[in-house]
Amino acid sequence: MKRLIFCILATSALYGADVSGTWVGQVQIRKDVMQDVAIKLVQTGTGITGKVYGDYQSSPIVEGKVTGEEVNFLVVSAEQAGNQINETRHRFVGVLKDGQLELTRIREGAKNAGNGGEVQFKGESKIPYHLKRLY
Repeated sequence: MKRLIFCILATSALYGADVSGTWVGQVQIRKDVMQDVAIKLVQTGTGITGKVYGDYQSSPIVEGKVTGEEVNFLVVSAEQAGNQINETRHRFVGVLKDGQLELTRIREGAKNAGNGGEVQFKGESKIPYHLKRLY
């Protein structure tokens, strides 16, 4: 019996926080412009899959993991800049704290979807997210 309890405790410590669920909030994308956002996370062990939903599109999580209370995942999404479509890599890193998911979205880079050339962005490359879980 002691072994069973130890195994359960060791397993829960290894996998860390359970972040499965749908998380919602608003994020400031420009001065005085807020955007609704939802993130659906599916946790299997330490791995995370799911989708990030914005006002007009959704993008799958292509790699993700949970380590203790820390969350880290990557989303590759299509973004329009003028007449150009870019494939942009966003890394989300953060923690589960007091029942909220506190993430920072970091733009890792972008490529032109048409010719694969690197794209330079102006503006903020780190955006904070404060999300609450829907039940």
